[in-house]
Amino acid sequence: MKKSIKAKKLEKAENQKVTVKTNKTENKLKIGIVTAQFNSEITERLEEGARSTLLAAGVQITTVQVPGAIEIPLACQALLLDGDCDGVVALGAVIRGETSHYDYVCNSVERGITQLMLATRRPIGFGVLTTDNEEQAFARVGGAHGHKGIETAQVVLKMLDLLQEIKMRGTKKTKTTKNTKRPSSTRTK
Repeated sequence: MKKSIKAKKLEKAENQKVTVKTNKTENKLKIGIVTAQFNSEITERLEEGARSTLLAAGVQITTVQVPGAIEIPLACQALLLDGDCDGVVALGAVIRGETSHYDYVCNSVERGITQLMLATRRPIGFGVLTTDNEEQAFARVGGAHGHKGIETAQVVLKMLDLLQEIKMRGTKKTKTTKNTKRPSSTRTK
């Protein structure tokens, strides 16, 4: 039985390995997944892809579900601050309707996640689909446009790796810099 192109793309995405370098020895990385229940036929697929990617990376996973996309930033905040997660995968599907509600929801969720990421200095993968119709959304959960759940989990893992690398560079630089006093400037009149 031949596999469809969509099945081959999904399999390829799921088999991509992401290496996470970390100096955490006591505990595994802990990643949260926040999934909006609205448009569940799409968001459940996003969550499945993210979960499989994180399991393959060997991280500890905490999942929560929220009613809709607008609640995603608050749940991400709780996982980062109260749940002690190292990063979060945020998943949802906002599909354009006949009113401007779509624009408000999309902007609110993006702004909340961006501000939270900068405030906590921890990565949040933005896996909130913002599409014009369901067909476009399904194309992004294992269809012609890849699997955004898998890709978003990979982004979080890569960002954790990058942040750790930057932190290690800073530690090395601090240790190798001599504590020398700069000569004071002298002013003449």
